[in-house]
Amino acid sequence: MAEENVNSRLEAFCDGVFAIAITLLVIDVKLPSSVEITSTAAFWSALLHTAPSIVAFVLSFVVILITWVNHHAFLKMVNRSSASFIYSNGFLLMIVAFIPFPTSLLGEHVLTEHAAPAVVLYNAVVAIQGLSWVLVSGAALKGGLAKNERATAQLKVNRRNGVFAFFAYLLLAVLAIWFPLAIAIVTGLTWVFWLIFGIRMKHE
Repeated sequence: MAEENVNSRLEAFCDGVFAIAITLLVIDVKLPSSVEITSTAAFWSALLHTAPSIVAFVLSFVVILITWVNHHAFLKMVNRSSASFIYSNGFLLMIVAFIPFPTSLLGEHVLTEHAAPAVVLYNAVVAIQGLSWVLVSGAALKGGLAKNERATAQLKVNRRNGVFAFFAYLLLAVLAIWFPLAIAIVTGLTWVFWLIFGIRMKHE
């Protein structure tokens, strides 16, 4: 009997990568090891110091969640596969798996005087993720993998959105050299927008 979903193994593998990446985010949310807790006040103070890490965790959780939702919908648009499609999809997964690292740096350094490298790296990674969408959508279109004309049209929209995301977050990465905290806030707000936009789209 022919397999109903030819990309079932690919989808299962992708879900595993997303699950591991989103779980690894919480590893760096912990009390500072250098802080000695000798009183309740010191405990509260130590918890307060974890706030940037928690905010970074929530931000990256949303980033990966939105990426997974989009990827889940993306795989429903194709009914075949190709070598370029699999490898470009692998590139996207590599970026997703890498996100916990800049998240850790962001949480640790965003409120310090040397926050710029962390914010630059975070936005650069998100920009490259946008590029990965361009590549995987382009591979699907070039290989004629779309299920129908409607799916083809949506893949073109995905590719265009990927181009926009690449240049938008690349610009934020550059601006973060001079305005790291402001750009970190802007980056967070963009993903709040994408989350709200995505939820509204699902209900329309």
